[in-house]
Amino acid sequence: MMTRRQKIIKLLEERDYSVSELALMLEMRGRGTKKIILEDLKVISNIVKREGKVLLIQPAQCRKCGFVFKAEIKAPGKCPKCRSEWIEEPRFKIELR
Repeated sequence: MMTRRQKIIKLLEERDYSVSELALMLEMRGRGTKKIILEDLKVISNIVKREGKVLLIQPAQCRKCGFVFKAEIKAPGKCPKCRSEWIEEPRFKIELR
């Protein structure tokens, strides 16, 4: 039986996913699900680094004005430029260095 983090690593080695897509793939629902996955991704980033791999981050982007956020493991709530909440989630993928 694989742990949740092992499942996330396996998925991210295949292709890129957003936090919402990972929640669907892992059949996780309810409040706090995204926060749990984001915490897992922070730990996974260190785990894969030791294996000679890297967690790539495609940064979040505002769908209204196009503002691109920093590439970091978090889900922004509002655009600092236009204040829109219409944000494209960051996407994550694991690749060899």
